[in-house]
Amino acid sequence: MRGLLIRFTVTGVAVLLASAIIPGIEVESASAGLAAVIVLAMLNALVRPILYLFSLPFIVLTLGVFMVVINALLLLLVAFLVKGFVVTGFWSSIGGAILISLVSGILNLWVSEQGRMEIVIHRPKPPRVIN
Repeated sequence: MRGLLIRFTVTGVAVLLASAIIPGIEVESASAGLAAVIVLAMLNALVRPILYLFSLPFIVLTLGVFMVVINALLLLLVAFLVKGFVVTGFWSSIGGAILISLVSGILNLWVSEQGRMEIVIHRPKPPRVIN
């Protein structure tokens, strides 16, 4: 449960960063931002895997670029569903989808399912001495 809340927070940070950096994405109030994060997280958890499955041939054909289009369409859907969260065009949603995916992906690498920060260090094995 704690990991889920941390992942929602990570998504929230990514959405706020996108609204600050990408022209055409605006959050009019804190409640609209919170609603947008919740709706986006739910769509990413429930709808996005189904869309990925149905569009798998396009994803393979475009070497994964079509996943950005799916994420952009989901961002436009969030803007349609949440009043106060505005995405003004398709290219703004593409930029927002790329930024949100990058920020969320990087930050989620450090969070385990239990909600703990994890850093993996790979140390090389010492050389074996042969006698």
